[in-house]
Amino acid sequence: MGNPKRRALEGVRILDFTWVVAGPVATRILADQGAEVIKIERRDSLDLGSRRGGFTGNLFRGKESTVINMSDPRGRALAHKLVAVSDVVIDNFSARVMRNWGMDYGSLTQIKPDIIAVSMSGFGHTGPQKDYVSYGPTLQALSGYTLLMRQEGHEPAGWGYSYADMSGGYSGALAVLMALWYRRRTGQGQFVDLSQFETISSVIGPAMLDIMANGATMSPFGNRSQEAPAAPHGVYRCAGEDRWCAITVFTEEEWRAFCQVLGNPAWAGDPKFATLAQRLQRQAELDRHVEAWTCQHAPEEVMTKLQQVGVAAGLVASGADMDRDPQLRARGYWAQVQTPEGETVTLDGPPIKLSATQGAVAASGPLLGEQTESVLRRLLNYSEADIAQLKAERVVAGNAEIVAERQAEPM
Repeated sequence: MGNPKRRALEGVRILDFTWVVAGPVATRILADQGAEVIKIERRDSLDLGSRRGGFTGNLFRGKESTVINMSDPRGRALAHKLVAVSDVVIDNFSARVMRNWGMDYGSLTQIKPDIIAVSMSGFGHTGPQKDYVSYGPTLQALSGYTLLMRQEGHEPAGWGYSYADMSGGYSGALAVLMALWYRRRTGQGQFVDLSQFETISSVIGPAMLDIMANGATMSPFGNRSQEAPAAPHGVYRCAGEDRWCAITVFTEEEWRAFCQVLGNPAWAGDPKFATLAQRLQRQAELDRHVEAWTCQHAPEEVMTKLQQVGVAAGLVASGADMDRDPQLRARGYWAQVQTPEGETVTLDGPPIKLSATQGAVAASGPLLGEQTESVLRRLLNYSEADIAQLKAERVVAGNAEIVAERQAEPM
């Protein structure tokens, strides 16, 4: 592989106003590939887990945290100075926020004509819902995912994790790359109006095509195949506490191999299961027979035995399963990163490996305001006295001030 210290986006500076998940996912991808990402944060930022290696740390890894009070005109003036030395400004606020700060695209181009501004708002900058605030679960409900995530006849279940945030984050990173490439060819920046509602709607899959082509209504898939007909097809309980295995049987050849692994039980020879069409008509009954067998075996055993005869099967992984997954370990997916305090944190690494510029997790997550002073000194040439005055007037804050303030708060 290439040298992990060589990364594709070295030399690109991103001023990052994003928060929660979708925006930080986008800038995390770019930071892993060498972009210098300077986060502009609030002094009362709400963190989820450890800033070094927990949920927030994993999202903010390799970035620099600068606390600037954007409600103060002097804070906004500081941000404008940082725009002048940046390539990209990105946010995932509702459409009105950056405009209220005088940091809409028109204002930014007055500071730096070739700036790239990326707005990852929930609904985009046009349309009747442009000023709405959104969160991943609400976007999933609006786009139909929540209705689809249920068993037929039961209430919507939704996702346990915000898939919309990941979809928006990866789309945001791609949008930055497209805009950078355009500027490289033309010398011109541009405004990227990304609607997270549209990014999640665009990847809903066959259901969207069925709606557009056939005027269909959304119906739940449950554990049934959304592609080619398959039976058995589903997630089956296995031996152990909350242990499961996914199994798919498409063809008659696979069905015969499946039955052989099960020892050709009497029910498998019943004429009512003789063809795929008949098995599809009796899926609930078939599932009960299959689960009676899987419940006697660990999911790893079910998966291995079926895969050996060419039947698609895979265990439903828990966090522990992911940690010890041999494929992820063989490809070096998990990154072991040293913190400034001398501890080691485990983070998920870049999922894309480039042969010449491999990319890498450069550092653990920053503490809140950890790089405020260094960013002001290095990029804006502020003196220690200048920084001290800005701190005293609560325009900016370093990590030491944040810690002191929180320790002084009444319990």
